[in-house]
Amino acid sequence: MHITISLKDGIPIYRQIANQIRYMVASGILVPGEEISPIRALALTLSVTPNTVVKAYAELEASAVIYKRRGAGTYISDERSPLAERERCKIIESRIDALLTEAHQLNFTEEELLRILKDRQTMMNGKNGKCAKEKNND
Repeated sequence: MHITISLKDGIPIYRQIANQIRYMVASGILVPGEEISPIRALALTLSVTPNTVVKAYAELEASAVIYKRRGAGTYISDERSPLAERERCKIIESRIDALLTEAHQLNFTEEELLRILKDRQTMMNGKNGKCAKEKNND
């Protein structure tokens, strides 16, 4: 489990930890039933206090992303709970919000954005795609 902490982005460290674990679960990097790092070990690795990791894990447990087995560790939840699904949606919605804000500031139209999105998807599937602005200049 690889987590990166940034002290410059203004997001509390515990939230950075929780968000990155949520992302790893949503993307399948961490799978149901997988044990995650113990609190003290993760705190040492990230050079943060154990209380910071405790707070992140508590948030994840409250949203059913992880669960604890007394004396046996902390694990990724086996069940696909509605809360876990909601977290998955939150991740993509926050990225879409950032994209839409930036696109608005750069004067992209909805049609251009949709065209770029489709082109990027095509490119990710192994075909070639271009930015909508580039297409207009061809």
